[in-house]
Amino acid sequence: MTDHRLARIVRNLPATVPFVGPEALQRASGRPFTARLGANESVFGPSPRAVQAIAEAAAGSWMYGDPESYDLRGALALLHGVGRENIVVGVGIDGLLGTAVRLFVEPGTPVVASLGAYPTFGFHVRASGGVLHGTPYRDDYEDPEALAAVAGEVDARLVYLANPDNPMGTIHASATVLRLRDDLPEASLLCLDEAYCEFAPPGALPPIDVADRRMLRFRTFSKAHGLAGARVGYCIGEASVIACFDRVRDHFGVGRISQAAALGSLQDQAYLAGVVAAVEESRVAIAAIAAEHGLAVVDSHANFVAVDCGRDGSFARAVLVGLGARGVFVRMPGVAPLDRCIRVSAGTPAQLAVLAEALPAALAEAAS
Repeated sequence: MTDHRLARIVRNLPATVPFVGPEALQRASGRPFTARLGANESVFGPSPRAVQAIAEAAAGSWMYGDPESYDLRGALALLHGVGRENIVVGVGIDGLLGTAVRLFVEPGTPVVASLGAYPTFGFHVRASGGVLHGTPYRDDYEDPEALAAVAGEVDARLVYLANPDNPMGTIHASATVLRLRDDLPEASLLCLDEAYCEFAPPGALPPIDVADRRMLRFRTFSKAHGLAGARVGYCIGEASVIACFDRVRDHFGVGRISQAAALGSLQDQAYLAGVVAAVEESRVAIAAIAAEHGLAVVDSHANFVAVDCGRDGSFARAVLVGLGARGVFVRMPGVAPLDRCIRVSAGTPAQLAVLAEALPAALAEAAS
């Protein structure tokens, strides 16, 4: 098909996938990964209650999922002490960010995010014709002061912040996030990506205030709940803002099985707490493996650790390639100076043993 059939906004966009999946890498190499530690999935898997709910819902998969996700929204509302009208369910945070961008961004609309932050948000902004303004990280943290300053300069419609952050795992205190919200222009909306919120320290996240029309909170079942393959996320916000999602969202995007799985997972908070504890143990183990080879780590409050390889992005990329050749799938940030690191997802003891065996050879190969 020739370009003249494409929408004008799309014609000059590159055909790209923000993340090359481990499946594609395995097809290219002809070898499976022994340790899949790159996509920030939960290797500890979903709750047994979620697995049971999936099995029970499978026979009904001939039916569309409830387009209102009524039961799931009710359970989430009860969990967070809000109303159903304050929650919209979507196809992971990625899908919900895309819907939010579609709602608020048109050609030429200014949007602000950090350079090197989770790239899918920018992917949606560019696809809508928005103008993305970036601010650099400061000491491995997204910089709220810089975000607010640039938002004021361009009168940004949306401002994106991931907290805890991806790809570095750092976290800003509640007061810092609320100060960013208050420092934004009156017409700006803060999109707060809290994909890793379950791993945050107690009291670190801003309290949920559904009367606040200036902030949307995006959360997911992909990380701590271990349901990345089910694609379920949700957004919390003021009721009139949340209602706008119904104007453009994919009403049948979250299938019946996925809704059942998320409900089952919510009913097993003890299992969730166990996953959070296992992730903490894994982060400590990754830091110990790094330290054995003279490498530092960035203090993480997510289900991964950014390991500082001590040099530049080219060296870290060589380490990443060396690990991949030895059966270990990891990823790395894409923007300097963050790209001096590789990002290692929490793993089981067996997977981390594979990492520990592969890392010294990968480092030596990169150095040579």
